[in-house]
Amino acid sequence: MVIEYIVLLVAGGLSSLTTFILHVKFNQGTVRASALVGVLAGVFVLLFPNLLSVYLIENLPLVCFGASFTGMVSSNVLSNYVLVALSGVVFTIIFFNASSFFNGFGGGLGSAACIALLVTLSIPILKKKGRLSNGFLILKKQMKRKIRKKK
Repeated sequence: MVIEYIVLLVAGGLSSLTTFILHVKFNQGTVRASALVGVLAGVFVLLFPNLLSVYLIENLPLVCFGASFTGMVSSNVLSNYVLVALSGVVFTIIFFNASSFFNGFGGGLGSAACIALLVTLSIPILKKKGRLSNGFLILKKQMKRKIRKKK
């Protein structure tokens, strides 16, 4: 089971990175790039079912397609390939732990991808050791103004 988790973590990172590269380097639209990654993962599972366990057959297409949503991020927002791949890995970790919560709800993969991307985008902020960027300082000032106006 540990090997299957590692395979899904790697597949999530590669799916996110592949989608991002298709979108940025090969000028494919984000939806087309994500769809291509999802279709390739699904076709792989259909063509080679004997190579994979039952768990991977069920979850590999979901992880690849969901992680490809994190690769749809704009290069203006996130342009570091390592962080894009890391967002796919974070998505996979969220998928492992929260997939049972999303049963019956539409948009579960997209919600998990959004959360994973927000976690990845917060890493540079956390590395600054408490120093906030200008955008966060402006937001903090605006929040204080609104609190003062309510009083």
